[in-house]
Amino acid sequence: MRIAVFRGDGIGAEVVDACIAVLEALQRRVGGFRLSFDHLDAGARYYRETGTDIADETVAEAGRAEAILLGAMGDPEIRHADGTEIMPHLMFREVFGLYAGVRPVTAYPNTPRRLRDERAGEIDMVILRESTEGLFHTQGRGQVIDDREARETLLITRETSEKLFDFAFRLAERRKTRGGKALVTCVDKANVFRAFAFFRKIFDERAARFPEIATGYSYVDAQALDFIRRPWDFDVLVTENMFGDILSDLAGGLVGGMGMAACAEIGDRHALFQPAHGSAPDIAGQGTANPMAAILSGGLMLDHLGDRHGIENLSDAARLLDEAVQSGFANGRFLPVEFGGPDGTVAVTRALIEIVTEGIAAPTTVAADG
Repeated sequence: MRIAVFRGDGIGAEVVDACIAVLEALQRRVGGFRLSFDHLDAGARYYRETGTDIADETVAEAGRAEAILLGAMGDPEIRHADGTEIMPHLMFREVFGLYAGVRPVTAYPNTPRRLRDERAGEIDMVILRESTEGLFHTQGRGQVIDDREARETLLITRETSEKLFDFAFRLAERRKTRGGKALVTCVDKANVFRAFAFFRKIFDERAARFPEIATGYSYVDAQALDFIRRPWDFDVLVTENMFGDILSDLAGGLVGGMGMAACAEIGDRHALFQPAHGSAPDIAGQGTANPMAAILSGGLMLDHLGDRHGIENLSDAARLLDEAVQSGFANGRFLPVEFGGPDGTVAVTRALIEIVTEGIAAPTTVAADG
């Protein structure tokens, strides 16, 4: 399967290279599939060199791949004339119809926990962010009128919302077979805005098609509070683009930080996988970046391809990767610099490859809850 790879800017190159190394180890261990990585160029550095952030033929080339694997893009020192950063990958969402932004939030053993409650170790949820509409729909289309006011427009459509909610309920069904709570929570601001009342109305309509899955409702401000009070109670949360952007970062902070924040952006025919963190140019080249978000995104890619094409070996490789990460943290095989540990990008990657190659060992340490 051909994978279009964008190493991008800053630490993007480091973490995506780590991801590919782990994917190749999984390929050797599991067998039954072959990934071919086609490296393409785009981003802030590319913009500085060429005057364009991504070439049209590169977009077309990415669209012909089975999936897109992205490191990170952008640099605050390199901007468009209007002051916005160079982030061409955001365009992929609209061009390829990547409406389902999947952001898993999982507490791993022996990683920092920001909440003292022992139940923080049970956090295991997915934030499903609609990625083509909402407030982000207006990106590049907003107006500044006579230097006295600015306007941006939020968009919610029935067609996209129906697909998003169906995706959410099917995801909850899959998670149920793996111990999930069989719960989908709609996060909105339906008490204030007609657009979100419409969003919730469609949610209720689609929920009726999935009677085995429970439903919940939360206004976005209350949800932010509940991520501090009781994040362990949630399973799949589905929300608008901007709300999902903010809540996923908050939730990522609960389980250690953005270095653990994997992301899949999935449409009907295309899919993109990337760490949810930025390019972090301040630490680029130092070898200290946590590659786990990129590696876990690679696992999401394996799981997606296995499900889409009915190839069990790919799904097995995804499960093996998750078990290896769990084992690595539980047994103290690695602790990233991001968490105050000694292990940089290469050390974490090497240790994870060793676990994949050797096989999964039973945990020998107790999860930290400080």
